[in-house]
Amino acid sequence: MPKAIEAGQEWRILQFTPGDASGVVDLFRSVYGEGYPVRTYMDTELLIKENGAGRTISSVAKTASGEVVGHTSLFNSAPHPGTYESGAGVVHAAYRGGKGIFTELVAHGLEIAAGMPNVQTVFGEPVCNHPFSQKLSMKLDFIIRALEVDLMPAAAYEKEASAAGRVAAFLAFKTLRLKPQTLYLPPVYRDDLHFFYEDLGDDRDFRTAEDHIPSGTLSDIQSQIFAFAGVARVSIHAIGADFSTCLDTLEQTFAREGIVVIQLWLKLDCPWAGAATEILRERGYFIGGALPRWFDIDGFLMQKICRQPDWDGICTVNDRGVQVLRRVRGDWQRTQG
Repeated sequence: MPKAIEAGQEWRILQFTPGDASGVVDLFRSVYGEGYPVRTYMDTELLIKENGAGRTISSVAKTASGEVVGHTSLFNSAPHPGTYESGAGVVHAAYRGGKGIFTELVAHGLEIAAGMPNVQTVFGEPVCNHPFSQKLSMKLDFIIRALEVDLMPAAAYEKEASAAGRVAAFLAFKTLRLKPQTLYLPPVYRDDLHFFYEDLGDDRDFRTAEDHIPSGTLSDIQSQIFAFAGVARVSIHAIGADFSTCLDTLEQTFAREGIVVIQLWLKLDCPWAGAATEILRERGYFIGGALPRWFDIDGFLMQKICRQPDWDGICTVNDRGVQVLRRVRGDWQRTQG
């Protein structure tokens, strides 16, 4: 059982060292019990290994007596190794409530990223079962580009009883290094994607994805299943003439595994992305939003929820979040037949 930590101590933000590992694991268990689905933060040896390899870059808040009371990390979860996620954020219950730890932890990670030439873009997943992480993203100038519907099960938040149903999350991005691109927007989503791209601060030449899928071409698709969350993520690197057949195989596998949320990431440098989008919409997939630098080249999110989404449980704190939710929910309604 994690040990009790005295409230009211002074604290400071530092980069992780191996001696912090047990404190980080205890912190996650104090908040999530054993329900946190990413094992890196529940296993001291794994946490040390991942930080040592640079695949995870953790920041910790520590008291003067050396106790870990906060954590965030940068880690690569997108197909492009230069696009990093800022996440795995948690603060001890005794150190919340306007003390600023979470904000300083994320800002510390951004400072590290600014000094890493290989980091082009950082994104976060502010959850929608409370307003706090969304407000933090706004404060640090992240901009919401997409909405992941029903991303996490309520069981991940069971210890703190902060969610009655599955929890959605926004995808909010911060561009560190520019890369102008030519992108092909599916005609049905041209207006939506122009909205999702607002205020990017990076040049994009938008064209229309009107081509047919060339005959004889093969798809390049990679998938990953997160069994605890009931989520499958599918990275589509190339759209071929066998696209529908590949989807059949994937969806059969996901059904056997009890998957309830399917996320597809498609590249936007493909002139026949529009044709693939129509295939997906016929199967009940709907838009999530834009994914800057996701493949190095930009992508966009399509998603399918194999149950009634928990729309009423989605908390939004600013007008942009409201508009993103409206567009995503509207497309869900149009694609459900």
